Amino acid sequence: MKILVVDDDKNIQRLYRDELEDEGYEVYTAGTGEDALSIFEREDIDLVTLDIRMPDIDGIQLLRKMKEKKPRLPIIMSTAYDYRDDFAVWASEAYIVKSSDLDELKKTIKKLIAR
Repeated sequence: MKILVVDDDKNIQRLYRDELEDEGYEVYTAGTGEDALSIFEREDIDLVTLDIRMPDIDGIQLLRKMKEKKPRLPIIMSTAYDYRDDFAVWASEAYIVKSSDLDELKKTIKKLIAR
């Protein structure tokens, strides 16, 4: 199972990678939308965690681009801000607010993979 973690915060990338690798996933990280698209094109990614606020391409645009190419790809929007009222995030399969406690993220990933 290959997971792509897209976040401009290096600490979040490291935290997610370490925790998810401990769960047995193969984890790729990207700090920009361009890097994320490059990995997405090159690897057969099974699930994406995607930050909304990115320095180059915002997460909503990235979500759309990924869904155009792989409509059934599970994408979890992960952000420090509450965007649930923004209809654009509804195209994702799940939405979580960032936290150092990754239990919610791990449960969400397991649920989406089981589908």
